[in-house]
Amino acid sequence: MASAVRDLELDLDAFEGPFDLLLTLLLKDAISPSEIDIADIVVAFVDRLAQRDELDLDACGEFLVLIAALLELKARQLFPEEDAELAELEPEEAAEELARRLAEYRRMKLAAQWLREQLEDQRERYFRLGPAPLAPEPERRLAAQEPLRLAEALRGLAVEPPHVSLSHMALRFPPVAQFVERFRALLRKRRVFDFDAEVHGLSRVEQAVAFLALLELRKEGEIALSQAAPFAPIRISRGEPAVAAAEDSRPDEGRMPQWNARSA
Repeated sequence: MASAVRDLELDLDAFEGPFDLLLTLLLKDAISPSEIDIADIVVAFVDRLAQRDELDLDACGEFLVLIAALLELKARQLFPEEDAELAELEPEEAAEELARRLAEYRRMKLAAQWLREQLEDQRERYFRLGPAPLAPEPERRLAAQEPLRLAEALRGLAVEPPHVSLSHMALRFPPVAQFVERFRALLRKRRVFDFDAEVHGLSRVEQAVAFLALLELRKEGEIALSQAAPFAPIRISRGEPAVAAAEDSRPDEGRMPQWNARSA
């Protein structure tokens, strides 16, 4: 290899040193070809040739071979699938495929250049957004309609909806006096009875009204309530109005006030 190529000093982003060392590192996979900028190597070699008085054709040929091999390595790394497809082709077919791809690349490059020129020429132009003022309005066509079906649908909407009864949502409270008379009649027959046994089978609302009747009778002093323990059955017995009346007839002097159902 010519001395001009072997001793070519490179100052790249991923490598700094002679070209010979760079090739060695690439062959040993110490440096990835994708990290090397081929254009910088070419510029460095051209600058090296410009410093000499005569053109070294041998060095140029060696450099072209090496730089082509480097480009092939980089292309195979960047496009592994395409490299596998080309490897299955014959030499003549591979050359034709390469020529086709180069022609396609040239067309894309020319198209990009044309788009860039158009962008530069029309940079000062502004386009109004929205439909064109003379754009034809599309004709709205309705499908064939049946007047009888439309009249039938309107007739169904005109019918008044059925009345919805809300009676099942109303709470009906029986009168308290009904249970008061019922408990008085029980006390005339029996001296003691259980509240739970008497309201068994009634609704929760009727049981609440029956309990209010008990409180009313207790307030009047007609009954006495007893319960052995919390949540135990409530026992109802006859009251002693005579004793209560005697206590009420005593003078208030020297007597401590006591709480009772009536004071509540």
